[in-house]
Amino acid sequence: MKKTIILAAMAAYMFTTNVFAQKIKGSDTCLPVTQSEAESFMNKNKGTSVTVTGGGSGVGISALMEGTTDIAMSSRKIKFDEKVRMQEAGKAPKEVVIAYDALAVIVHPSNKVSNLTREQLEGIFTGKIKNWKEVGGADMKIVAYSRETSSGTYEFFKENVLKNKNYMNGILSMPATGAIIQSVSQTKGAIGYVGLAYINKDVKPVHVSYDSGKTYTEPSMENAKNKTYPIVRPLFYYYETKNANKVKPFIDYVLSSEGQAIVKKIGYIPVK
Repeated sequence: MKKTIILAAMAAYMFTTNVFAQKIKGSDTCLPVTQSEAESFMNKNKGTSVTVTGGGSGVGISALMEGTTDIAMSSRKIKFDEKVRMQEAGKAPKEVVIAYDALAVIVHPSNKVSNLTREQLEGIFTGKIKNWKEVGGADMKIVAYSRETSSGTYEFFKENVLKNKNYMNGILSMPATGAIIQSVSQTKGAIGYVGLAYINKDVKPVHVSYDSGKTYTEPSMENAKNKTYPIVRPLFYYYETKNANKVKPFIDYVLSSEGQAIVKKIGYIPVK
């Protein structure tokens, strides 16, 4: 009888571990909010384990295909070829929007340029505009920083701001958003782009115009919510449909009023 009780307890422990041990990987943009969500979730649910790592949206989706993560964080929609590869492997991805993010263009705090049009940003990041004096700044070479090609932020910026034109040859690709913040803060001629939650006093966010210079809007949560700021995108979680019950407790928490309050606190826009 005693042996039966021990075995039952072990089985219950294994079941609990399987259900509540989550691996989450992918987008650096999603990283700060997911880390905070995971910490809060584990505090409320003792004995649970949620491991969160970055690396970029493409890395997360690849990990989901390979079965090495339960949830892929992504700051872009899953690509058609990624979806096809998953289907060929007998896997069906499910998409959930967990927050929205404003993408901010940042420069060194000493840079006197405060306003840029979308067309000027396209010129800078494609290499047509090479000096700050061309956009009303000092006679100083522009040093452009970008995320790596595996990043969803890289993809979104290319699609939304560059209108699918290629980044310039030799653009300085950074492995993580924090590296862009650090590089821009230390380089007077620098420009880069980051998620709204990453902005700090060491960099200066630029006001952006999508109407050829008629109006310039600051990247802020309020302007993102009222849709006056033009560079806003959804943030996604992807998981395998067959694992829905496994990931449901954590995703439900992220989408709850408590979880969405964390989204807002970190600096992103809640879905509701």
